[in-house]
Amino acid sequence: MDLSLLLDNLTNPALLFFCLGIFAAFIKSDLEIPPNSSKFISLYLMFSIGFKGGQELAHSEFGDEILWAFAIGLLSSVLIPVYSFWIAKKKFGIYNAAALAAAYGSISAVTFLTTISFLDIQGIDYDGFMVAVMASMEAPAIVMGVLLLAIFSKTSQAASKIDLGAILKHSISNGSVVLLMGSLLIGFMASDEQARGIEPFTTDIFKGFLAVFLLDMGLTSGKHLKVFKSNGISAFLFAILIPAFNGCLIALISGFFLDSIGNRLLLAILVASASYIAVPAAIRLAVPKANPGLYLPMALAITFPFNITFGIPIYLGIITYFS
Repeated sequence: MDLSLLLDNLTNPALLFFCLGIFAAFIKSDLEIPPNSSKFISLYLMFSIGFKGGQELAHSEFGDEILWAFAIGLLSSVLIPVYSFWIAKKKFGIYNAAALAAAYGSISAVTFLTTISFLDIQGIDYDGFMVAVMASMEAPAIVMGVLLLAIFSKTSQAASKIDLGAILKHSISNGSVVLLMGSLLIGFMASDEQARGIEPFTTDIFKGFLAVFLLDMGLTSGKHLKVFKSNGISAFLFAILIPAFNGCLIALISGFFLDSIGNRLLLAILVASASYIAVPAAIRLAVPKANPGLYLPMALAITFPFNITFGIPIYLGIITYFS
């Protein structure tokens, strides 16, 4: 791994704002981002990345790169929950294991956005269709987590209470997914001239909003770390080793199918990330016995910081070394 890439990533202003948020929570500062503002920024980020992805998709050539990226992404969102569940159920029980399987098989859009910012800084090209790949990986992982719980549940009564149709509908109708895919479609249909008309909003202020959002994520992560301590070293190791294994594996094998270094890194970070927005909302409905004090801090306070600090340069190092 190129240490200069790690240093560049650690001095990224967006990442430093995330660290500032953790520090503010640690010293119990009254610093906070108002909930309505935080929600608006989240919506803005989904809108911006979706629209820009649609524009890039409109200029992309349909070929093997797109097909393989979707195939690897979807296969990962089905397989990762299986072995994640098998590992987690021995230590955390089947209900928490189902939640962890769904979370770690799914994706973190914010980690994806941070990686795009990193690629832009490094001047590494990537394709807009990766936004669609990201969106396609959300629902399969949630369904797999629920299915695994139904299969391994000791009582048929527990399995019969699971409404897969409702879970699938909830995951697809999730606001962030709807906005992301809708913006992708609008960006795809818009002409270059029309896109330039809103470019100051979709592009010029993007990094500033991302930095504020990561500050808010840092504040939230810092508060959850206290809850996480009671779950021991096993949860910490799971939250680091499973994502690292997933990311390194895809960074390595994606070279057999994809040519773009940027696409390979985005795919690696997608399989290495864990959902802490869409999945927890679905899991509350599907697996109410799962403990949010376990799976939410693992994804948000451990896996997310690991990926945006060390994960990105590690996966990129593997990709460039074996290219």
